[in-house]
Amino acid sequence: MTGPDNMSDVLDVLCPMHVMINHTGHIVHVGDTLRKLRPDLDWVGARFLEVFALKRPRTVTSMSDLRDSAGIKLHLQLRDSPVTELKGVAVACGPDGVLIVNLSFGISVVDGVRTYDLTHADFAPTDLATEMLYLVEAKSTAMEAWRKLNLRLQGAMIAAEEQAFTDTLTGLKNRRAMDHVMARALERGTQFALMQLDLDFFKLVNDTLGHAAGDHVLQTVARIMVDETRSEDTVARLGGDEFVIVLPDVRDIPALRRIGSRLIKRLEVPMPFEGNDCCISASIGTVFFEPGSGADMRSLLDDVDVALYASKRAGRGRQTFYSPALRRGLDTNEPTSQQAG
Repeated sequence: MTGPDNMSDVLDVLCPMHVMINHTGHIVHVGDTLRKLRPDLDWVGARFLEVFALKRPRTVTSMSDLRDSAGIKLHLQLRDSPVTELKGVAVACGPDGVLIVNLSFGISVVDGVRTYDLTHADFAPTDLATEMLYLVEAKSTAMEAWRKLNLRLQGAMIAAEEQAFTDTLTGLKNRRAMDHVMARALERGTQFALMQLDLDFFKLVNDTLGHAAGDHVLQTVARIMVDETRSEDTVARLGGDEFVIVLPDVRDIPALRRIGSRLIKRLEVPMPFEGNDCCISASIGTVFFEPGSGADMRSLLDDVDVALYASKRAGRGRQTFYSPALRRGLDTNEPTSQQAG
């Protein structure tokens, strides 16, 4: 049988969070794991009830009460910070009034491990806490793997969505993206402007210099349009040599005239390509969305198309603002076309 001389060694293995208390209530031995909870505390010689506060049973207020409560589940708390609640059971040992109190974190073992940087080696091999630690570690590993996978999936989804809304040749938004932006603008019900731009003489560039030259022109046009618009504006290529610009919160017609004029002037500058100059111009149609007008996406696109072709008919290289008179073929007092200056 195990003698009293090696009792503490046995307890250190089987119960690394135990306290051995003598008949006066002083601690005479403490397990290694419990010692880690308060490494600066001089455990041996300290009074048990000065280190721990007994919360339940509430009737236990003295060492005599504690001895009478042997075998009953105890709820204790370390008196100093960090506040740590523990579960325990007291067992009388031998005729000398020695009391052994075995402690555990209970269901708070994960918090205890994190707070005190414990590992499975700090618990008895048969303690279910080690199984819980393995499960927590496995769960943490699985959650981290899931998080990384989720981030990759989100990145792939964002990339796929961006690709679905991007014109591959120019890097501008495409028709699908433009429809989405316009739908949101109409839903908000605030004023915005829509400009449609069509390249003049682009077919001639393609026919005489080839499709590589045409692609170069389209990419150059895209860069110029982005340069001449705000970051909150949406520039999209509808296909071929047709482009649109959605300009939110624009109420200033002179500002739109200036944007159109700058675009026309810059696009009339010859674009060098493999020793040849690609010469184009631009015709622009512009329409406003007025809140409460009842206009929808189809009617706005139809109106801006009418304005664009009015620019074409008027000689190209100009900007036309939509008005109902354009459909009737009538003149208005307000000029509708702006010749490139």
